[in-house]
Amino acid sequence: MAPSRQRALVSVTNDLATDNRVHRTCTVLTELGYDVLLIGRRLPHSPPLERPYRTRRMRLLFNKGPLFYAEFNVRLFFALFFRRAALLVANDLDTLWPNHLVARLTGRRLVYDTHEFYTEVPELVGRPRVRAVWLAIERRIFPRLRTVITVNDSIAQAYQERYGTKVHVVRNIPMRRDLGPAPSRAELGLPADRRVLILQGAGINIERGAEEAVLAMRELPECLLLIIGSGDAWPVLERLVRDNRLADRVRLLGRMPYERMMGYTRNADLGLTLDKDTNLNYRFSLPNKLFDYLHAGLPVLATDLPEVAGIMRRYDAGIVLPQADPGAIRDAVRALFQDPPREKALRENATFAARALDGEAETAVLRALLKDLG
Repeated sequence: MAPSRQRALVSVTNDLATDNRVHRTCTVLTELGYDVLLIGRRLPHSPPLERPYRTRRMRLLFNKGPLFYAEFNVRLFFALFFRRAALLVANDLDTLWPNHLVARLTGRRLVYDTHEFYTEVPELVGRPRVRAVWLAIERRIFPRLRTVITVNDSIAQAYQERYGTKVHVVRNIPMRRDLGPAPSRAELGLPADRRVLILQGAGINIERGAEEAVLAMRELPECLLLIIGSGDAWPVLERLVRDNRLADRVRLLGRMPYERMMGYTRNADLGLTLDKDTNLNYRFSLPNKLFDYLHAGLPVLATDLPEVAGIMRRYDAGIVLPQADPGAIRDAVRALFQDPPREKALRENATFAARALDGEAETAVLRALLKDLG
């Protein structure tokens, strides 16, 4: 058990509102006796926060682009350097440099939790000069790290092959929460006579299948698609809905608190996770929404990527598509809803998978890693 006066500084570049993985880390550190401070940034529409640990949102002059990263990293360096702490936790590559520098200057312990295969995200793969900068940072620091955590075996193996550094795996399986009775469809303004599809996530980005899901709705008048979250695909989705006159079939709801989002998910009939195999980060992804769908007892429509499709096939909890294509999505949705016995079986298997994929077990792995830091 860590002494009660030990402090842990945890840093992210987001606004702290919806990152359940980071919340779990902070909660475990608090249970281990650390005085936790989570540092992020404030955005124009950041919602209020209630956390059982301290938080700080930095107000920045820039919210995107190179100037944002430069300002954030400089501000984060000073925020870390001038606070006493025994432990630093950097989440993703865009917080690693100031954490590593402060750790070297002060002798503090550093944990690096990489939530994705950062230098392989599509935003960087298509911008070789920007990617080269992040790769240079990663190559310089990664081999020197003592404790590295990531989200699944595929990414862990890829990093180990690249840098020879042992990488621990803590999957993004959420803890079970008592969400209480599900709100009714009427309370949520959802139709009682239509099948509801849902695509949720903090990263509704290009190449993650949202565009194809919207286009599939052109031939699914009996369905309603809910897209909940945010990301760089949002303007594209708004245009597709408008140009194809799909406002009565597609609702773009934006970010919302987890409990409210799960109210919609628990009223849906099918969950979508449609990442494309256009980059290594998406190929190896294992998104939180998959587990949210399973916990809600939803069958899942997924693309054939190793981590997600592996779970679907192991538990027979959904349908795997070769790729995200509007026609294939349409056909799979129709086939499922026209086969009630198959739909019922997939729902039962999803519920079983949710019980087998235990968030407490992943939390125990994280707790052991953090407790054994020396």
